[in-house]
Amino acid sequence: MELVRTEARAARAALARLTDAHVDVALEAAVELLEDRAHEILAANALDLDRAEALDEGTLDRLRLDEPRLETIADGLRATRALPPIEREVREWTLPNGLRVAERLVPVGVVGANFEARPNVAVDVASQVLKSGNAVVLRTGAAALETVTALVDRVLRPALGDAAEAVGLVRVPERAGAEALASMPDLVPLVILRGSGASTAALARIAAEHGVRALAHAEGGGVLYAHEAADEEMLERIVRASLDRLGVCNRLNLALADTPDLASVVERVCGELGIAVAGELPPSGEWATEPGRVATITLRRAGGVDDALAIANEETSGLAAAIVTGDAAAAERFLDGYRGTAAFWNAPTRFADGFELLGTPETGISVDRFPGPRGPVTYRDLCLRQYRVVGDGTQRR
Repeated sequence: MELVRTEARAARAALARLTDAHVDVALEAAVELLEDRAHEILAANALDLDRAEALDEGTLDRLRLDEPRLETIADGLRATRALPPIEREVREWTLPNGLRVAERLVPVGVVGANFEARPNVAVDVASQVLKSGNAVVLRTGAAALETVTALVDRVLRPALGDAAEAVGLVRVPERAGAEALASMPDLVPLVILRGSGASTAALARIAAEHGVRALAHAEGGGVLYAHEAADEEMLERIVRASLDRLGVCNRLNLALADTPDLASVVERVCGELGIAVAGELPPSGEWATEPGRVATITLRRAGGVDDALAIANEETSGLAAAIVTGDAAAAERFLDGYRGTAAFWNAPTRFADGFELLGTPETGISVDRFPGPRGPVTYRDLCLRQYRVVGDGTQRR
């Protein structure tokens, strides 16, 4: 607890130096440092990979960095740097009694971010949080700690100059660090949680018990529904596009097919890709990060649009669902009836991603079923609404 408190206090103290201009300069410098110190980052990543013998294929894929992936991280930094500053003044009006009211967006303060073996998330989340005017305390587990430490100490902090401590890091691998980060509403009122479903859900419960708001990216998995009017060649292309990477939350997880012929297209493509096909969803509903199930999808028969909607809405996480069909009326019914964060027609759910859909890197995807940030969460969502009221001393209730 004290280690996390120390990082959070230091991050809060650096907030005053996080002007929009300072952050933009820092993000530009971070791109240069990432390129100049790529060999150091890759060496740290190699150490993490050497120690990761027990990890499954999907986790190793998320953990592994190489030069193209470092360039992707740099592209994310450039994209965040190019984003406009948040417009703090939303609207204003004058009440009949003469009070002038302005609705504004203000920073949260210090935002916590917990994630597992995916070191690129450290830079993605930190840059988004900084762009929103907030400071951040990062926490990852043992698998990626060497790489994340290098990214923080050799890229992010040096880029920030005299505001270096605005990016904090929990420098111990024990899970107690994550629990502490989710337990300090006075210092860290908001935490971004990304990782496996059970682990992240447990942290979300701890956060709720302590009065900390959690944006949890715990569940994922895309649904692909092959309607009876689907073109088989199109279906094949979309299945392939939906499984271009394993271990990512928006890849194909559950396929639904109205006819045996369409189901056989899915089975054939999965066989060619080395993906196992199961008949039932496990209790978790999504398994992109579960050992032994990474290279697996579920394939089930559907009895039309209404049946597919019932399954997608009631038995999956609500991240994203796609329909493949040439029937526009069926597509509209599916799109209107799906209650998840993103609905697709003749397109793969891999595009359920903030950068792809919004041109803005995301901190994660929230599948919350109540008002607030939902779907891809970007820097614009990391603010609080505030009302500023100005009178002349004569107003009274």
